[in-house]
Amino acid sequence: MSSALGAMFRVLEQGLVYAVMAVGVYFTSRVLDFPDLTVDGSFPMGAAIAGRLLIGGVNPLIATLCAPVAGFFAGAATGALNTKLRISNLLAGILTMTALYSVNLRIMGRSNLPLLRTGTVLTVMEDMGISPKLSAFLLFCIVIVILKLMVDTFLRTEFGLALRATGDNELMIRSLGVNTDSMKIVGIGIANAQVALSGALVAQYQGFADIGMGVGTVVAGLASVIIGEAIIPPKSVGMGTLGAIIGSVAYRLCVFLALRLGFAPTDLKLVTALLVIAALSGKSIKSGIGAEGRKASRHAGTEISV
Repeated sequence: MSSALGAMFRVLEQGLVYAVMAVGVYFTSRVLDFPDLTVDGSFPMGAAIAGRLLIGGVNPLIATLCAPVAGFFAGAATGALNTKLRISNLLAGILTMTALYSVNLRIMGRSNLPLLRTGTVLTVMEDMGISPKLSAFLLFCIVIVILKLMVDTFLRTEFGLALRATGDNELMIRSLGVNTDSMKIVGIGIANAQVALSGALVAQYQGFADIGMGVGTVVAGLASVIIGEAIIPPKSVGMGTLGAIIGSVAYRLCVFLALRLGFAPTDLKLVTALLVIAALSGKSIKSGIGAEGRKASRHAGTEISV
């Protein structure tokens, strides 16, 4: 029983640390309506930068905060390719992601950086007297709560409202004199800053940074967002970010249950695809049933009036 509870606790930790990335994906996919594939490159970049700085003896907090700064510029590069060079959004993300693979290798110097014997933000928590079993959970809770409050507050500011309007109706907000190109560049940069922060935290949590740790990140992030929307309807910005967080935990729980049911680790991509299909089809089926119900009610009303 204790081992099962320990496993569930680790699933919760993973869900919270990856929720930082999920909120970033929510930012691009739902706020900006921009399908950003930069995520697969900015996630390992955050891990690479944090890992290299930690090995170099830099303070863990500073090393971790350097990751989102680099992630912002990675996202801004994608935004610039799309808005300034008129490259399609998907291709712009692919180009940046491809370039970041070489950049990350340059930063790391090799394909894998072990961090087990290096001080991290988790060891800082432990030095403060917090139990090693609780340090990761408490840290990730603090980070995700602060991040959610910051994102919710930012999106309610005048700049944040203009950013949301850019994603909702670009032509309309442009007619009001808003520079939508700058909005996209800044918005995509902010989203990838969050993704890179998640990468830095994940690297310190699992004890290594790897060049391939970003593969499938955007799919996992979208799965978290879609599952979260199925659980909590995004009626507001706060509900949307909360749904992304809960969806991240639910997604990691589904992966854990799939492994417990006998699926091989190589089947996890298939499991992810099935989860996304189930979440999307569930919304479609629900809306279809609702439409049929309304149609039947109108038909019944017509018959009664006749």
